[in-house]
Amino acid sequence: MKFKTFFAQRILAWALTIMIGVTFIFFIPRMFPSDPVETMIAQMQSRSGNMDPAEMEALRTKLRVQFGLEGSLLEQYGSFLWNGLLHFDFGPSLMSYPEPVNNIIGRNLPYTLGLSLTSTLVAWIIGNIVGLLAGFRPKKRSSKIMEGIAICIYPIPYFLIALILQIVFAYLLGWFPIQTTLMTRGTFLQWLGSLLKGSILPGLSLLLVGMGWQIISMKSLASTTADEDFVLFARFRGISERKIGISYVFRNCILTQITALAMSLGGVFGGSIMTEIIFGYPGVGQLIQGAILQSDYNMILGCITISIVAISTATLIVDLVYPFIDPRIRYG
Repeated sequence: MKFKTFFAQRILAWALTIMIGVTFIFFIPRMFPSDPVETMIAQMQSRSGNMDPAEMEALRTKLRVQFGLEGSLLEQYGSFLWNGLLHFDFGPSLMSYPEPVNNIIGRNLPYTLGLSLTSTLVAWIIGNIVGLLAGFRPKKRSSKIMEGIAICIYPIPYFLIALILQIVFAYLLGWFPIQTTLMTRGTFLQWLGSLLKGSILPGLSLLLVGMGWQIISMKSLASTTADEDFVLFARFRGISERKIGISYVFRNCILTQITALAMSLGGVFGGSIMTEIIFGYPGVGQLIQGAILQSDYNMILGCITISIVAISTATLIVDLVYPFIDPRIRYG
């Protein structure tokens, strides 16, 4: 019975989080001063000259239906919930009309996931190892140096580190391309090589910031746990420092870090947006930038709705499985 109550509460919180998030993102673009339909009609007129007023009005009506702008605001909201949130059908994109938003996101999303997931996992692994050593052996000079580097790196925004890396390694040294350019023609290995070369600097910028936080967090947990009575008792029993660090300190600290990892995985879109824009990386960040500049409501709703659902779902999964990871926590 306790599990059913716990499960129902978490599902309700998950659903409310998604509803509140997508509601905000639905109404915010509609506060923009520009109208995507009028923008598109103006572009078409500039290319083809004057249009017949009747044809223009028919086209305007058709486009407003396709972009979910027909009817009252409440009717538009209901249509968005049914098509966008429940069926993930966000309609055509203004930037690449009449191609569906789903197709465009489907092409760009793997690049963002590959870049962000890889950098997040590597930062989590390295950061926890370094943070454990820094917290468990605080008097070591190497521990103090690692902690100092992490404290200096963590407050720096993603985009600032990305700009520094771009200036030093791309512009001054010329080791990497300033903007990511994929080899669309040629062999698979050539395409893969261009992707890897173009992903190093964006991934490194995400890695450094993420690793800085993991080091600080793990160091704080490890130093606190190392002073607990059960750790002191283990030392009195003559247990080796290596075993104490792994079996006593690490196992107790990693539980909190697992939660942080799940939150980071859910929010992989956050830090990558600015980084992708700076390096011209072909991911979701580029789509969001173009959608905002051209008032592409459908693309904005599609990209950010997927992000909200990912973050909320990651949090839900952690809430449900955490009692299995930590035996001290029980449902109810």
